[in-house]
This record gives sequence, structure tokens and C-alpha cells, in this order.
Amino acid sequence: MSGGIFSVLWQAVRGVFYLALYVLLISGTDFVLFNLAWCFIYLGFLLFLPLATPLVVQLVLGFAVGLSLDMVFDTGGVHAAAAVLLMYLRPWVLRLLTPRDGYDAQDSVNIHQMGWQWMVVYLVLLTAIHHAAFFLLELGSFRFVGLTLAKIVLSTLYTALALLIIQLVFYPTKRRKR
Repeated sequence: MSGGIFSVLWQAVRGVFYLALYVLLISGTDFVLFNLAWCFIYLGFLLFLPLATPLVVQLVLGFAVGLSLDMVFDTGGVHAAAAVLLMYLRPWVLRLLTPRDGYDAQDSVNIHQMGWQWMVVYLVLLTAIHHAAFFLLELGSFRFVGLTLAKIVLSTLYTALALLIIQLVFYPTKRRKR
């Protein structure tokens, strides 16, 4: 993670903000749509990490975020397992979505730098992976496949839309020059 101590501190503040926002506001029943779609907004912290973040740091952050949510909500490791899987597969998805010219060292996961198509595919693919792991682990069996698939699809769309809005509102619009 380039940028020194300021960059690390900024990422820590961002992480605390995403977790606090999720735990204090979003996790209640007010933000659940028809008891089928949940908004896991804390994924924004993990998905919007700088591209140059080492895999080990990503895995540790995914585990820390998931474990902290598991402790708050008493979910027995479901958040941690899904977040670690998400962070493990993130570099593979980034390689899959590599632009023709490749990534620059200063690139970040930003809709204004990467474009709409890239961001939508990135968010939908990784949130779908996370949600599939989360809801299948939460269910513990394949008994209610239809309901679980509905939760996965609707929660993926809900979370991805919320993260797209966050990108549009809170991330800088400065475009890179190619």
C-alpha cells in the first residue's frame, strides 16, 4: 500500500466508518427489503481497497472485518468466512477485469477511473460471490434453494447499487490520462 502512514491511517478510518455505518444504521430491519434483500454496505471497505494492497493484508482485513461483525451479531463465523473468500478471490477478479493497457500503480477501485462497465461487473461479481457464501453458510443446507437464491440475487443487486451510489457521491471524479 503506497503512500506511507497517511494512506494506512486513511484506510483504517475508512474501515471504521464502513463498519460503524453498517452496525449502527444499516443492519437494522429498516434497510431490509421484503425480508429478502440485505445491504451489506461494509463490503465497500473491502472492495474499494487500493489495487496494490498485498493479498495477505487483504485476507487479514477480510478476516478482521468479518470476525468483528460475527462478534457483534453472534453469527458464528459466517461473516468472516464469506469476507475471507471475497478477499481471496478479489485478485482473480481484478486479473479477469484487467483493462487492455493494464492497471497503473496509482489506480484505485474508482468508478470515475475505471468506468461504469468495469465497476458494475466488479461489484456484481464479487458481491454475488460474498452473498452466495454468506447465505449458503447461514442456511447450512440446500433445503430452501429458491429462497436462498432469491436472497443472493436481491441482496447482490441491493448492495451493488448502494456501493455504486457511494462511489458516485464520495469518490473523486478526477480521471486518469491514458
